[in-house]
Amino acid sequence: MTYRKFLSQAFLTLLVITSLGCASTKTQEGTGEYFDDSWITTKVKAAMFNEPNLKVSEINVETFKGEVQLSGFVNSDEDIRKAVALTREIKGVKSVRNDIRIKGR
Repeated sequence: MTYRKFLSQAFLTLLVITSLGCASTKTQEGTGEYFDDSWITTKVKAAMFNEPNLKVSEINVETFKGEVQLSGFVNSDEDIRKAVALTREIKGVKSVRNDIRIKGR
């Protein structure tokens, strides 16, 4: 085997391994999806931060493949509705899973 052929095969092997490492599965995000989801989470938190009645520190936001899960505790049903509505307005959000609860219930 020539040196050039060896390098070519090594490069192809490395390329295949790298692309498989970045591939998306049902339970794991690919690299691009991870960055998209991080961006969505950041945008949702920023939208909530700019809403005077919502306390962003009391609402947890997690995103996986465009599905946003909201959890935590707020003061009213209106706060829940507002958090869900703000989340749905963010570009890239495919669905919203609402697990927010009202304090004291």
